[in-house]
Amino acid sequence: MNINATLILQAIVFAILVWFTMKFVWPPIAKALDERAQKIADGLAAADKAKADLAAADKRVEAELASSRNETAARLADAERRARDIIEEAKARATEEGNKIIAAAKAEAEQQAIAAREALREQVAALAVKGAEQILRKEVNAGVHADLLNRLKTEL
Repeated sequence: MNINATLILQAIVFAILVWFTMKFVWPPIAKALDERAQKIADGLAAADKAKADLAAADKRVEAELASSRNETAARLADAERRARDIIEEAKARATEEGNKIIAAAKAEAEQQAIAAREALREQVAALAVKGAEQILRKEVNAGVHADLLNRLKTEL
C-alpha cells in the first residue's frame, strides 16, 4: 500500500473517531463536567449563604446577650434597691421598737420611783411616829392620829 493512501485512510479514521467522540463521547463528558461545576457552584453558594446566616445568627446572639446582660443588670439593681429598702425599713422598725422599749422602761422607772417615794414616805412617817413616841415616851395611837400622819406624808 501506498503511504498517501495510508495517510488518507488514517485521516478518515481519525475524522470518524473525532466525529464519533464529539457526537457520542464528548456530550456525556461535557454534561458530567457541567453538572460537577454546577454542584461546586451550588456548594459555594450554600457556603456563602451559610456564612451569611452564621453572621446574622452571631449578630442575633450578641443582641440577645446584650439584652440579657442589660436585663440582668436591671434585675440586680432592683434587687439591691429592694434590699436597701428592706434594710432601711428594718432599721426604722428597730428604731421605733427601741423607742417604744425605752419609753416603756422610762414609764416603768417612773412608776417604780413613785412607788419608792410612797414607800419612803410611809417609812419616814413610821420613823417620825416612832421618834415622837420615843420623845414622848408613850405610845401614839395611829388610828387617832391618821390625819396628822397623812398631812405629814404630803409634806414629805
